[in-house]
Amino acid sequence: MKSKILLIGIDGLNLDTGLENAPTLVALKEKGFFTPITIEPPTWSGPSWSTILTGAKHSQHGVFDNSFTGHKLLHHPDLLSRAYYQDQSTTTFAAAGWPPLVDPIGHGPIIHERREQAKALRHRVLVRDGETYGYTHVDAEIAAAAQYAISHHGPDVSFVYFCGVDEAGHAFGSIGDEYRGAIARIDAYLDNLLQAVQARASQEEPWLIVVTTDHGHIDEGGHGGDSAKERASFVVAHGVGRKNPLWPQSFEPHQLVDLLLAERA
Repeated sequence: MKSKILLIGIDGLNLDTGLENAPTLVALKEKGFFTPITIEPPTWSGPSWSTILTGAKHSQHGVFDNSFTGHKLLHHPDLLSRAYYQDQSTTTFAAAGWPPLVDPIGHGPIIHERREQAKALRHRVLVRDGETYGYTHVDAEIAAAAQYAISHHGPDVSFVYFCGVDEAGHAFGSIGDEYRGAIARIDAYLDNLLQAVQARASQEEPWLIVVTTDHGHIDEGGHGGDSAKERASFVVAHGVGRKNPLWPQSFEPHQLVDLLLAERA
C-alpha cells in the first residue's frame, strides 16, 4: 500500500532548542525514525531547500544563495513533481510563505508550477509572502490551509513550510524567549496537522509524516557559514496507519527525496 507523504519544513530550527519547546516534535521523534543530517554549506535557505526538495547537490541544481542566480532547477524536479512523474494518478499539495519555494513569479520556484496538473486540481499550491507581511501571520495561514487540504483532499504527497522560527532567529538570536516562542507556535501547528492526519489514516490509507529543517542558527542569530550549529539538521519520520520507515541510520540531505519516493513505489 502506497503511503501518503506529508513533508513539513521548519526553517532555521536548532533541534536542541526545539526539543525543549516542541512537545509534538519530541513525541514524533520518540515514536518515529530519527537521524541527524549535516547540511552542505553555504547554509542558506535557497541551496539547502533546493537540495532537500530535489535530491540534487548544490553543484547540480546551481543554487548557492538566496538570489537563485543561474539556477538549474528546471532540470531538477522537486519531490512533488517526481512523485507525479512516477505515478500520474498522484495528487500533490504545497503551501509556503517564502516565495522562492512556490511562487512562479520571481526567484525559483523550487516546487515546479505544473500548470496542467494545477488546472486539473491534481496539484494545489498556496503561495504567501512572509517576507512582506511577516511570518507570524503568514505561517498561521499556511497551517490552516494545510490542515484543510489534509482533511478534505488527502493529497498523496505534500510539502508544508513554516518560517517563523527562522524569522525570530534573525531578529532576536536563537537563545532567547522570542525564538523559543516561535518554536512553540510552530509546534502547535504541527500538532494540528498530526491530528488531521490521524483522523484520516488507516491501514487502507497509511501516512508518513516527515519533519526536517534546512539549517540551524548561531546563538546571536544568523546562518550561512559552515559551523556545526549552522550545518546541523535532522529528519524525523513517523508512520500513521503503518510502521515507521526502515531507512539508513545515516544519510545525506540530497538522499531524502529518493527515500520518500521509495515509500510511494
